[in-house]
Amino acid sequence: MKNLVLGVNDAIYRACIGVAGLAIVIMALIIPWGVFSRYALGQGLGWPEPIAILLMVLFTFVGAAASYRAGAHMAVNALSDRLPPQVQPFLTLFVRLAMAAISLFMLVWGYKLCVATWNQYLSTLTWLRVGLSYAPIPLGGFITLLFVLEQLLYGDQHKRRVVDYECTEDSKEAV
Repeated sequence: MKNLVLGVNDAIYRACIGVAGLAIVIMALIIPWGVFSRYALGQGLGWPEPIAILLMVLFTFVGAAASYRAGAHMAVNALSDRLPPQVQPFLTLFVRLAMAAISLFMLVWGYKLCVATWNQYLSTLTWLRVGLSYAPIPLGGFITLLFVLEQLLYGDQHKRRVVDYECTEDSKEAV
């Protein structure tokens, strides 16, 4: 079961990195196009800025989930580093439970926000529903919650090589 969970979460993690990276690349292409169009061509386009904002929201929530799993998220260790070693696991557990609560909040209330605004359309992109523009919030909350549960069950994964869980006892003895 552990191998399945870690394998699925590895795939989700790589997908998060890919989506976040693609969002940044697209933003880096359309923002200069909007500037070029406005100042060089003399016609301002209405779509580059709102699309860039939507991509930034996607990058933020999906990228934050990947960052959390990788252990690259912002953390302040000033308190935990000064605590006695026997107390640190309890603080770690508290932080993970708090992250689970925050992720669950994002999932539930983000979903409610999407549902409440589903029948509205963005004024600058009349074909895009407002509820869809908020979808990265519950999506990021769900993915982060998966990664928090993974940490609660199997510990930190940011120092694990991807192939560590694939090794069997036989292959470990052979090495």
